[in-house]
Amino acid sequence: MALTRIDRDGEIAVITIDNPPVNALSQALRQDLWDAVAALDADPSVAAVVLTCAGRTFIAGADVTEFGKPPQPPHLPDLVDRIEGAAKPWIAAIHGSALGGGFEVAMGCRFRVAARGASVGLPEVTLGIVPGASGTVRTPRLAGVQAAVTLVTTGKPVRAPAALSMGLVDALADDLVPEAVAFARDALTRPLPAPVSARAIAPVDDAFWTEAEAATRKAAKGAEAPLRALACLRRASEVAFPEATAFERQTFMDLRGSEQAAALRHVFFAERAAPRPARLRDVAPRKLAHVGVIGGGTMGAGIIAACQDAGLAVTLIERDDEALARGVANLRAIHDGAVSRGRLTADAAAARLDTLTASTDYAAIGACDLVIEAVFEQIDVKRAVFDALGRHARADAVLATNTSYLDPRDIAQGLPHPERFIGLHFFSPANVMRLLEIVPVRNTAPDVLATGFDLARRLGKIPVQSGICDGFIGNRILKRTRAEAEALLREGVPIAAVDAAMRAHGMAMGPFEAQDLGGLDIAFLQREGARAAGQDIPETLGDILVRAGRKGQKTGGGWYDYAPGQRKPMPSAAVAALLSPHLAPDPGMAPEAIARRIIGAMAAEGQAILDEGIAASAADIDLVKIHGYGYPRWRGGPMFQQSRVNP
Repeated sequence: MALTRIDRDGEIAVITIDNPPVNALSQALRQDLWDAVAALDADPSVAAVVLTCAGRTFIAGADVTEFGKPPQPPHLPDLVDRIEGAAKPWIAAIHGSALGGGFEVAMGCRFRVAARGASVGLPEVTLGIVPGASGTVRTPRLAGVQAAVTLVTTGKPVRAPAALSMGLVDALADDLVPEAVAFARDALTRPLPAPVSARAIAPVDDAFWTEAEAATRKAAKGAEAPLRALACLRRASEVAFPEATAFERQTFMDLRGSEQAAALRHVFFAERAAPRPARLRDVAPRKLAHVGVIGGGTMGAGIIAACQDAGLAVTLIERDDEALARGVANLRAIHDGAVSRGRLTADAAAARLDTLTASTDYAAIGACDLVIEAVFEQIDVKRAVFDALGRHARADAVLATNTSYLDPRDIAQGLPHPERFIGLHFFSPANVMRLLEIVPVRNTAPDVLATGFDLARRLGKIPVQSGICDGFIGNRILKRTRAEAEALLREGVPIAAVDAAMRAHGMAMGPFEAQDLGGLDIAFLQREGARAAGQDIPETLGDILVRAGRKGQKTGGGWYDYAPGQRKPMPSAAVAALLSPHLAPDPGMAPEAIARRIIGAMAAEGQAILDEGIAASAADIDLVKIHGYGYPRWRGGPMFQQSRVNP
């Protein structure tokens, strides 16, 4: 079946691409477009060509089924050059998203007309590569070097109005194809602008590139592709178009087979599959328009903000008027922060507070389709909440617990209609962190499980289903990670050396810095509770510090010391004295060996989780670590890394 069709509007030919679902640039589509150039150039009745797409989007990029395979002709760079060199000018009519190779095709056209809601971008660096069909060479010719650096090195798309102001598109349209045809007719009445490849790039000085490299290196956090993309842009500003495109193509080919590109492809496919598990393909979720949240603390307020961002109505329940006021204040602080960062207008923030239903009466959740409990991590407190929910929530309302460690089955004991119960473990801050662990129990109905995944989709989160164990997937691996870090300390590796090794590996902070930020007392209290229940829990080095009053940054000292009002960790003589009886001499372990030990421990615990059926796949575990714990995306996750070491 042909992937394109050609219609006529007088002297304007309209080529419509129809390659669902996202009009990806498969080999067959590239061939169709290649042939269309020759056919339309040979037709004397055609004066110009409008290129548009059927379905929900313009060309959204490469065909993912061709990832990792040798490219087949016609190659995309040649196709873009062929479109640009056509005897009849081409006009790209863009709706949805023109991304990657799709935007490179659009830049090969003489003009670009975009629907007002469209977006354009070059996201290749997020897959560990650079644009390979002139994206780094044509973009600065359209938008200038500064805009091109932002677009290419971050991979973030821009909306059509911003693209117009940057010079990436020539006009915006409400009725896309008719207006693009009218644009083409009007353009034919005037001299055509030079092809993009023939346009000059406004020069910038060396200081610009020095600053751009420093900023890109900092933002990349160890990822190679953004810096290589920047090098392509610099070359494009210094040499002729053919030499610049050759440099870009070679860079693309070099990176395509790199370890980072393989890791990022792994993450891409895992994220793509996560919201649509095959087992739920034919299961419809329950209605979801109104969410109740029990508890307005840090977690509860974050969940409310995330739900409001998704356009859901929200009801907050707290235990008394004082707690309710604190919860509303917590939500206000989140919205105020969004206003200060330009994510929300002041009016929108005020509207969200105005539309929040806040009450101390559980009867207020009667209209809710889903209620999420987000109270203290204490079993008796949570059971009391679900006792009230059982009496006040609708019989068909989904009831969820946000527990991090407790067994959800213990929380929901005696709940009427237990098939509607599920665990939804958000990560703090819930309005920012993308991970959502979804924890069904034996009684959870399939449509309730589907509702959990639907909520994740609505909130823009990455859902991962977990079985029930201590800490589920993420916190169970975190516990093992901390134990391995302490084992290294006992072997004499300094605290700062462990943290530095993990930062060098790509983490935002090391395990001891992270514990100081979150508070050492949280895990300590869990261990103490287990000991009180009769479990044999060995004393940790962290226990020694907590018993000495060192709970982290909030007490001015944990594994490190902190000056008043400061977050910079400083070596602690007090910690050295407390722990010295338990530590061996420093063995001088290399940073790479330290990181291998900790990553190996993560992967070993992940394998145990897989063996026990707690997680469905190694890729799910990698998503948990990347989106919940800051694991460097460009490394693919601990399971992916370990598979490359031990295939």
